[in-house]
Amino acid sequence: MRSVIRRYIKTLGAYLLLIRAVIKDLLNHGVSLAELSRQISRIGMNSLPIVVLTAVFSGMVLALQTAYGLHRFGAKNYVGNVVGLGIVRELGPVLTAVMLCGRVGAGIAAEIASMVVTEQVDAMRALGANPVRKLVTPRILAAMIVLPALVVFSDLVGIYGGALVTVYELGITVHSYYQSLLYTVVIRDMLDGLIKSCAFGFLLVSISSFMGLRARGGTEGVGFTTTAAVVTSSIVIFIANFFITKALIMLE
Repeated sequence: MRSVIRRYIKTLGAYLLLIRAVIKDLLNHGVSLAELSRQISRIGMNSLPIVVLTAVFSGMVLALQTAYGLHRFGAKNYVGNVVGLGIVRELGPVLTAVMLCGRVGAGIAAEIASMVVTEQVDAMRALGANPVRKLVTPRILAAMIVLPALVVFSDLVGIYGGALVTVYELGITVHSYYQSLLYTVVIRDMLDGLIKSCAFGFLLVSISSFMGLRARGGTEGVGFTTTAAVVTSSIVIFIANFFITKALIMLE
């Protein structure tokens, strides 16, 4: 038991050292705008279809289940309130981040792990280049920029998905749906969701990069590393979501 705890503590320490190296590199050297733009395009544009698909059906099923529950109490007209708050504060940031764990996190972990097992990272160090500056810093910064933008788009699509079900399945007018949204969802709710998404972007890319840099065991190790990166980042995002939500509520 002690050996397991010791191993986890060492892993956490190594992760924090990587974060320190990223912050130090960002403060001292900044980031290449060309590489940052390339990573933003890879993370953002390529992830847009899966984010849209997830958001629209999440909004639709949330509206359907909410209407089913509220109908028992004669409060079906409050569907827009629940859908708006649920998507903006929770479903939008969390589902977008989890989908990007599989879409982006797996790709980053596999790419860096492949470079590690083929000794490209060692060759980079031998030539005097900093692997953190080349491989980690631009990706983390790009994710922290892109994920809030994807979450805003996901919120809008999810709300419109809820509107489709509300209007065509439940018989509630579009005006009533959007009036309930306007009375319930405020700027603070949007800001809380964006703060969460920024933190999730940092976590998923930093964890995936960390796992990739620690890959061992040849091509088989790449597969294990990719799986571990997706599972770990997803779990950490769910855990972090609770504590960030608790902190944001305490600050209100």
